[in-house]
Amino acid sequence: MKAHPMVGDSLLAGLLACFDALIYIASAAENAAPAPWYVSLPIVLGVVAPLVYRRRYPVAVAYLTLLIGIPHTSLELGVAGLLTTCIALYTLVAYVGRKPATLYAVANMVLTAVQLTVLDQMRQQWVVTSIVTALALAFCWALGEFVGARRAYQAEVEQRLALLEVERDHQARMAVAAERARIARELHDVVAHAVSVIVVQADGATYAVHTQPELAERAVRTISSTGREALAELRRLLGVLRSEEGDGDLTPQPAGTQSLSELAERVRAVGLPVRLEIVGDVDDLPAGVGLGIYRIVQEALTNSLKHAGPGTKAMVRVERTGDEVCLDISDDGRHSTRTLVGVSGGNGLIGMRERALVFGGSLDAGPRPGGGWQVRARLPLAAD
Repeated sequence: MKAHPMVGDSLLAGLLACFDALIYIASAAENAAPAPWYVSLPIVLGVVAPLVYRRRYPVAVAYLTLLIGIPHTSLELGVAGLLTTCIALYTLVAYVGRKPATLYAVANMVLTAVQLTVLDQMRQQWVVTSIVTALALAFCWALGEFVGARRAYQAEVEQRLALLEVERDHQARMAVAAERARIARELHDVVAHAVSVIVVQADGATYAVHTQPELAERAVRTISSTGREALAELRRLLGVLRSEEGDGDLTPQPAGTQSLSELAERVRAVGLPVRLEIVGDVDDLPAGVGLGIYRIVQEALTNSLKHAGPGTKAMVRVERTGDEVCLDISDDGRHSTRTLVGVSGGNGLIGMRERALVFGGSLDAGPRPGGGWQVRARLPLAAD
């Protein structure tokens, strides 16, 4: 019925027509029929037929039933005239609004008052007729108010659910964008550092393969180990992407004094002397802050390795003071902003700055006054 409301309304109209037909048959059996069947039947059908379209054209159906109900009530052909007007009033209250329903109720009461005044058979029972009509209209009005309020509440709930679904999708898209940015930074850090080391070692091995075979062999071993480390890191990240349950292997993450020392040692092995100074305890930092420190130092040293030129020395200072960690990574090479951005696309600087901003910190990068390049970062341990 809910899926096909016209079917239910057709059954309702047929039921009312059958009820009036039974009343007419009973009256005809007692030779008290109010009118011939060829007059009564069209009037009964005419007063109930508009109910089929009451949901589609509620106002037109209401006044049409009221108009056809005049001869139906005057001839006393049954109860369909009163019931159809009550159903029409309910439909107006529930589906249209109070103002059209009020106008219709007033028109109905005025018409009933005129009929009580003009028709002798109704004037004799005006008290009963008035009370029954008033109660029937009041009941249908109350029922319409209840159903209308329920429909409005259901519509509001559906609207809120739609808004929540849109908001959920928006938040999901934002989360996906943030996760993609994080993964892009991770992949850039891993690939950029590993490829830079491999390129430098490969160039060195090319020049030393004939004159210094031992040096070339060591460079090839460095390329092999660096490639394996990068491959393992990429597999870890891709494993997280493939895992639907989110239970991929997320540990261990590079952080702490040991990881920084290993990073400095690897960079020294590829030809960039690095002096590492760690002031304070950085082994018990939050995992995210520790990883951010490691990646910033890694990217800064990678940029020095790629752009500073031969004979460059780098210095890394990690200092924990109170509730923040300060980073100072510098070198004495021959950098230029144009070369740095042109070769790497600026993604390294963007990634370092984003990592610092994630924890409410700051990062500055630029040429040193005495030559070279310097990266300074501040990462608070407690969110502001």
